[in-house]
Amino acid sequence: MHSSNIAIIIPARYGSTRLPGKPLLKVNDKPIVQMVWEKAIQSKYANKVIVATDNDEIYQAVKEFGGMVERTSPHHQSGSDRIAEVIKNNPDIEIAVNMQGDEPLITPESIDSAIRCLIDDSSADISTLIRKIDDKSEVSNPNLVKVVTDVHGNALYFSRSPIPYKRENIGMDFYAHIGLYVYKRNSLLSMTALPQAEIEKTECLEQLRALYNGMKIKTAVVDYKPIGVDTQEDLNKLRDMLVF
Repeated sequence: MHSSNIAIIIPARYGSTRLPGKPLLKVNDKPIVQMVWEKAIQSKYANKVIVATDNDEIYQAVKEFGGMVERTSPHHQSGSDRIAEVIKNNPDIEIAVNMQGDEPLITPESIDSAIRCLIDDSSADISTLIRKIDDKSEVSNPNLVKVVTDVHGNALYFSRSPIPYKRENIGMDFYAHIGLYVYKRNSLLSMTALPQAEIEKTECLEQLRALYNGMKIKTAVVDYKPIGVDTQEDLNKLRDMLVF
Protein backbone atom coordinates (compact mmCIF):
# COMPACT_ATOMS: atom_id res chain seq x y z
CA MET A 1 0.00 0.00 0.00
CA HIS A 2 3.02 2.32 0.10
CA SER A 3 3.10 5.03 -2.51
CA SER A 4 6.12 7.05 -3.57
CA ASN A 5 4.02 10.21 -3.98
CA ILE A 6 2.80 10.37 -0.37
CA ALA A 7 5.12 11.97 2.16
CA ILE A 8 4.73 12.59 5.86
CA ILE A 9 6.44 15.85 6.76
CA ILE A 10 7.18 16.71 10.37
CA PRO A 11 7.82 20.44 10.92
CA ALA A 12 10.23 20.85 13.82
CA ARG A 13 11.12 24.23 15.31
CA TYR A 14 13.63 24.73 18.10
CA GLY A 15 11.97 27.87 19.40
CA SER A 16 9.03 27.38 21.74
CA THR A 17 7.79 29.97 24.20
CA ARG A 18 6.86 27.47 26.89
CA LEU A 19 9.30 24.62 26.14
CA PRO A 20 12.41 25.71 24.20
CA GLY A 21 14.19 22.99 22.24
CA LYS A 22 11.16 20.73 22.50
CA PRO A 23 11.98 18.40 19.56
CA LEU A 24 15.32 17.53 21.16
CA LEU A 25 14.05 16.87 24.69
CA LYS A 26 14.45 13.21 25.51
CA VAL A 27 12.08 10.56 26.79
CA ASN A 28 13.64 7.16 27.46
CA ASP A 29 16.85 8.46 25.87
CA LYS A 30 15.12 9.37 22.60
CA PRO A 31 14.45 12.92 21.40
CA ILE A 32 10.76 13.63 20.91
CA VAL A 33 11.28 14.24 17.20
CA GLN A 34 12.64 10.70 16.86
CA MET A 35 9.62 9.25 18.67
CA VAL A 36 7.28 11.05 16.28
CA TRP A 37 9.36 9.93 13.28
CA GLU A 38 9.21 6.31 14.43
CA LYS A 39 5.40 6.46 14.43
CA ALA A 40 5.36 8.09 11.00
CA ILE A 41 7.51 5.44 9.33
CA GLN A 42 4.94 2.82 10.33
CA SER A 43 2.37 4.30 7.95
CA LYS A 44 1.08 1.81 5.39
CA TYR A 45 0.49 4.49 2.78
CA ALA A 46 3.53 6.77 2.92
CA ASN A 47 7.03 5.59 2.17
CA LYS A 48 8.74 8.92 2.71
CA VAL A 49 9.04 10.71 6.04
CA ILE A 50 10.83 14.06 6.13
CA VAL A 51 11.61 16.25 9.11
CA ALA A 52 11.55 19.93 8.09
CA THR A 53 13.57 22.27 10.28
CA ASP A 54 15.50 25.52 10.29
CA ASN A 55 17.65 24.47 13.24
CA ASP A 56 21.13 22.95 12.99
CA GLU A 57 20.82 20.90 16.17
CA ILE A 58 17.55 19.31 15.09
CA TYR A 59 18.97 18.71 11.62
CA GLN A 60 21.96 16.89 13.07
CA ALA A 61 19.87 14.88 15.53
CA VAL A 62 17.64 13.56 12.74
CA LYS A 63 20.70 12.63 10.69
CA GLU A 64 22.09 10.75 13.67
CA PHE A 65 19.02 8.54 14.12
CA GLY A 66 18.84 7.86 10.38
CA GLY A 67 15.91 10.02 9.33
CA MET A 68 15.42 12.17 6.26
CA VAL A 69 15.65 15.88 7.04
CA GLU A 70 15.49 19.08 5.01
CA ARG A 71 16.48 22.60 5.95
CA THR A 72 13.77 25.20 5.59
CA SER A 73 13.53 28.95 5.95
CA PRO A 74 13.52 30.39 9.49
CA HIS A 75 10.87 32.92 8.45
CA HIS A 76 7.82 30.66 8.08
CA GLN A 77 4.74 31.67 10.06
CA SER A 78 3.23 28.19 10.25
CA GLY A 79 3.90 24.50 9.80
CA SER A 80 1.89 24.55 6.57
CA ASP A 81 4.26 27.15 5.10
CA ARG A 82 7.24 25.00 6.07
CA ILE A 83 5.68 21.95 4.46
CA ALA A 84 4.86 23.92 1.31
CA GLU A 85 8.55 24.76 0.97
CA VAL A 86 9.44 21.07 1.22
CA ILE A 87 6.99 19.98 -1.47
CA LYS A 88 8.17 22.77 -3.77
CA ASN A 89 11.61 21.20 -3.51
CA ASN A 90 10.20 17.70 -4.08
CA PRO A 91 8.03 17.73 -7.22
CA ASP A 92 7.30 14.00 -6.87
CA ILE A 93 5.22 14.56 -3.71
CA GLU A 94 1.53 14.61 -4.63
CA ILE A 95 0.08 14.18 -1.14
CA ALA A 96 1.69 15.72 1.95
CA VAL A 97 0.88 14.88 5.55
CA ASN A 98 1.47 17.63 8.11
CA MET A 99 2.25 15.65 11.25
CA GLN A 100 2.73 17.53 14.50
CA GLY A 101 6.20 17.12 15.96
CA ASP A 102 5.02 17.22 19.57
CA GLU A 103 2.63 14.25 19.62
CA PRO A 104 4.84 11.19 20.11
CA LEU A 105 1.92 8.97 21.11
CA ILE A 106 -0.05 9.31 17.87
CA THR A 107 -0.91 5.94 16.38
CA PRO A 108 0.10 4.89 12.86
CA GLU A 109 -3.51 3.78 12.37
CA SER A 110 -4.73 7.33 12.96
CA ILE A 111 -2.23 8.70 10.46
CA ASP A 112 -3.40 6.19 7.86
CA SER A 113 -7.06 6.98 8.55
CA ALA A 114 -6.43 10.58 7.51
CA ILE A 115 -4.46 9.56 4.41
CA ARG A 116 -7.10 7.02 3.36
CA CYS A 117 -9.79 9.64 3.85
CA LEU A 118 -8.21 11.91 1.23
CA ILE A 119 -7.43 9.06 -1.17
CA ASP A 120 -11.04 7.89 -1.07
CA ASP A 121 -12.55 11.32 -1.82
CA SER A 122 -11.19 12.73 -5.07
CA SER A 123 -13.12 15.98 -4.56
CA ALA A 124 -11.51 16.79 -1.19
CA ASP A 125 -8.58 19.17 -0.92
CA ILE A 126 -7.57 18.34 2.64
CA SER A 127 -8.34 15.67 5.21
CA THR A 128 -7.91 15.76 8.97
CA LEU A 129 -8.78 13.86 12.14
CA ILE A 130 -11.49 14.43 14.70
CA ARG A 131 -12.59 12.63 17.86
CA LYS A 132 -15.78 12.48 19.87
CA ILE A 133 -15.57 14.51 23.08
CA ASP A 134 -16.41 12.33 26.08
CA ASP A 135 -15.40 14.80 28.78
CA LYS A 136 -17.98 17.60 28.57
CA SER A 137 -15.64 20.02 30.36
CA GLU A 138 -13.53 20.03 27.21
CA VAL A 139 -16.33 21.63 25.19
CA SER A 140 -15.78 25.02 26.81
CA ASN A 141 -11.98 24.85 26.67
CA PRO A 142 -10.77 27.41 24.08
CA ASN A 143 -7.48 25.54 23.71
CA LEU A 144 -9.40 22.56 22.34
CA VAL A 145 -10.66 23.24 18.83
CA LYS A 146 -14.15 21.99 18.08
CA VAL A 147 -15.54 21.05 14.66
CA VAL A 148 -18.95 20.63 13.05
CA THR A 149 -19.31 18.43 9.97
CA ASP A 150 -22.00 17.70 7.42
CA VAL A 151 -23.64 14.33 6.84
CA HIS A 152 -20.72 13.27 4.60
CA GLY A 153 -18.01 14.12 7.13
CA ASN A 154 -16.98 17.37 5.48
CA ALA A 155 -15.97 20.12 7.90
CA LEU A 156 -18.42 23.00 8.08
CA TYR A 157 -16.56 25.06 10.67
CA PHE A 158 -13.82 24.91 13.30
CA SER A 159 -13.95 27.03 16.44
CA ARG A 160 -12.47 27.51 19.87
CA SER A 161 -16.01 28.17 21.06
CA PRO A 162 -18.50 25.38 21.79
CA ILE A 163 -20.12 24.48 18.47
CA PRO A 164 -22.90 23.80 17.83
CA TYR A 165 -24.45 26.05 20.45
CA LYS A 166 -27.03 24.13 22.49
CA ARG A 167 -30.06 26.41 22.68
CA GLU A 168 -32.27 23.56 23.80
CA ASN A 169 -31.40 20.88 26.36
CA ILE A 170 -31.13 18.03 23.87
CA GLY A 171 -28.58 15.30 23.42
CA MET A 172 -25.77 16.40 21.14
CA ASP A 173 -22.33 14.98 20.41
CA PHE A 174 -19.40 17.36 20.23
CA TYR A 175 -16.23 16.66 18.27
CA ALA A 176 -12.69 17.86 18.80
CA HIS A 177 -10.20 18.52 16.05
CA ILE A 178 -6.85 16.72 16.00
CA GLY A 179 -4.15 18.78 14.30
CA LEU A 180 -2.95 16.37 11.65
CA TYR A 181 -3.61 17.39 8.04
CA VAL A 182 -3.28 15.62 4.71
CA TYR A 183 -3.05 17.92 1.68
CA LYS A 184 -3.20 17.41 -2.03
CA ARG A 185 -0.13 19.11 -3.43
CA ASN A 186 -1.91 21.85 -5.37
CA SER A 187 -4.35 22.48 -2.52
CA LEU A 188 -1.53 23.15 -0.05
CA LEU A 189 0.32 25.40 -2.47
CA SER A 190 -2.89 27.31 -3.19
CA MET A 191 -3.83 27.69 0.47
CA THR A 192 -0.44 28.94 1.60
CA ALA A 193 -0.44 31.52 -1.21
CA LEU A 194 -3.75 33.01 -0.07
CA PRO A 195 -4.00 35.94 2.35
CA GLN A 196 -5.21 35.27 5.86
CA ALA A 197 -8.99 35.32 6.22
CA GLU A 198 -10.62 37.44 8.92
CA ILE A 199 -12.19 34.37 10.53
CA GLU A 200 -8.76 32.73 10.55
CA LYS A 201 -7.20 35.69 12.32
CA THR A 202 -10.12 35.92 14.76
CA GLU A 203 -9.96 32.27 15.82
CA CYS A 204 -6.19 31.85 15.18
CA LEU A 205 -7.00 28.72 13.17
CA GLU A 206 -5.23 28.33 9.85
CA GLN A 207 -7.64 25.70 8.50
CA LEU A 208 -10.35 28.38 8.35
CA ARG A 209 -8.45 29.99 5.47
CA ALA A 210 -9.12 26.85 3.45
CA LEU A 211 -12.83 26.77 4.31
CA TYR A 212 -13.22 30.50 3.70
CA ASN A 213 -11.84 30.05 0.20
CA GLY A 214 -14.14 27.15 -0.66
CA MET A 215 -11.75 24.26 -0.09
CA LYS A 216 -13.20 20.94 1.03
CA ILE A 217 -11.85 19.43 4.25
CA LYS A 218 -12.80 15.80 4.81
CA THR A 219 -12.71 14.42 8.36
CA ALA A 220 -12.02 10.97 9.75
CA VAL A 221 -13.24 10.03 13.23
CA VAL A 222 -10.67 8.19 15.35
CA ASP A 223 -10.40 7.03 18.97
CA TYR A 224 -6.97 8.57 19.46
CA LYS A 225 -6.84 11.36 22.05
CA PRO A 226 -3.74 13.51 21.61
CA ILE A 227 -1.30 14.08 24.41
CA GLY A 228 0.80 16.98 23.16
CA VAL A 229 4.00 18.18 24.78
CA ASP A 230 3.71 21.93 25.28
CA THR A 231 4.99 22.46 28.81
CA GLN A 232 7.45 20.94 31.26
CA GLU A 233 4.45 19.42 33.06
CA ASP A 234 3.37 17.71 29.81
CA LEU A 235 6.89 16.37 29.36
CA ASN A 236 6.96 15.00 32.91
CA LYS A 237 3.61 13.27 32.37
CA LEU A 238 4.85 11.69 29.16
CA ARG A 239 7.99 10.43 30.87
CA ASP A 240 5.89 8.94 33.65
CA MET A 241 3.60 7.23 31.15
CA LEU A 242 6.47 5.66 29.22
CA VAL A 243 8.76 4.77 32.10
CA PHE A 244 10.09 1.24 31.99
